[in-house]
Amino acid sequence: MARTAQIVTLIMALALSGCVGVQNKELRLQNLAKSDVDMIVDQHIKTINAMSRELTIKLYKRNPRELKKAAAGTTVETRLKQLLSYPRPISHRELNNLYGVDALKLAFDEEYQGDRVFALMVAITGMVHASYNYREEFFMLNEIDSQKLYNSARNLEKIAWQLHNFKTSSGELFILTDSMNEGVINLSYERLFGKMIATQDMLAEIVAQTTDRTINRIVLSVATAPFLPI
Repeated sequence: MARTAQIVTLIMALALSGCVGVQNKELRLQNLAKSDVDMIVDQHIKTINAMSRELTIKLYKRNPRELKKAAAGTTVETRLKQLLSYPRPISHRELNNLYGVDALKLAFDEEYQGDRVFALMVAITGMVHASYNYREEFFMLNEIDSQKLYNSARNLEKIAWQLHNFKTSSGELFILTDSMNEGVINLSYERLFGKMIATQDMLAEIVAQTTDRTINRIVLSVATAPFLPI
């Protein structure tokens, strides 16, 4: 009986090792279809998504009233899945199916009664998603545009400015971010936006050098200039 159990255990171990071998083989074959730049792009996508996740959590913590405007049972984790799951949802009825920068106007519309944080993050994640041609992973035959990446970085700068300056008719910010506590300014939101902007700018430079293309560097006022096309 003991010998039979040993044989069964051995067979199971061999089967499991075989599965791992197949998975590793598939992973290696998949990587063969990627250039060095593809792998760099993939890593930047993971990085920017992680930052978007962190920003979403921070905004809901700072603005708990916004989540209460959502449907019953909606949690921060629910919102994260709506924003960053794969495949990426790009249509939300509560936002009138607006996506990317188009959804931003709801976040700063005084008449809007819905979740402003969600509208803001659909604008941010959707715009960044568009800069990667709505892809979550890149292979050799996939193209990426350095100008779109650059433009998305400038748009993030504009969104950050709007967050700090757009107020209701009563003088209150639509969405709270950085704050002052006992004379110390909390700039964690500003730093996080800075990291997101730097991530997009860095990849724009890498892609431009690799594809031998020139980025049209546009110097515009964040207060008055329109959002750049993606």
